[in-house]
Amino acid sequence: MHSTLSLSQYVKKRNGVPLGASHSMRNMLARSFGAKSFPVFWRYWNPIWSYYLSRNVMRPLTNFLPISIATLITFLVSGALHDIAVSIVKWKTVVFFTPWFGIMGLMVIASQKAGILYGHLAWPIRASINASFIFVSLGVTYYVESMYA
Repeated sequence: MHSTLSLSQYVKKRNGVPLGASHSMRNMLARSFGAKSFPVFWRYWNPIWSYYLSRNVMRPLTNFLPISIATLITFLVSGALHDIAVSIVKWKTVVFFTPWFGIMGLMVIASQKAGILYGHLAWPIRASINASFIFVSLGVTYYVESMYA
């Protein structure tokens, strides 16, 4: 049985400071980019968004799917919601975030299965590695998208 944290408790657990605290954004960025692995990066990134994704997508899916599939679907749902928001703002269909987040989800799963950890490295190196995961997945997404444009 999963414990149920309130949004405030969840944010404090992820950021180390209460929801709305003056250093909340700084803590989120420092913790996520300085994470010891790419999966841990995502545990710290955007705690408010991840709270709702965890509660409404990931947890229910893990009741009947393997965690890796639930993780991938959660990334795809997050990407689709980003695409919908951008589509509404631009008033045209945008399908960019879904594949990008899907690639990042695959990178999370693969790096976790491969046991890729770099917590022993200095913060700037960890931050560079985590940023590289994001930029590589972004580059792959642009490349694949250009093939179909």
